[in-house]
Amino acid sequence: MILLRRLLGDVLRRQRQRQGRTLREVSSSARVSLGYLSEVERGQKEASSELLSAICDALDVRMSELMREVSDELSLAELAQSAAADTVPAPVRPMLNSVSVASVTVPTERVTIKAPAEAVNVVAA
Repeated sequence: MILLRRLLGDVLRRQRQRQGRTLREVSSSARVSLGYLSEVERGQKEASSELLSAICDALDVRMSELMREVSDELSLAELAQSAAADTVPAPVRPMLNSVSVASVTVPTERVTIKAPAEAVNVVAA
């Protein structure tokens, strides 16, 4: 089962770590207890929209950017789960073999996408 709170926590932790900030710094800036922020990052607590807003403000990240990253991770997790169960719905199967990326520019970070080799064909242009 894919837990949204766990994906959200992972993304929040990565955002904080990219900035080289500690839990203590972010919890103080967001006015949330260090323990609670830690539980949110570990996917043990559900964060309210108000709390997410405060954390995003503390990290100087737009909530839409945070949610977009969570959505991307959720999509990959769903595909991986479907591939593991070999139950990719028929309408999705053709799309798995026809994914095309024109260009990807990520200036300062490394991006890794994990997918079963038989699920996605990657063609370099």
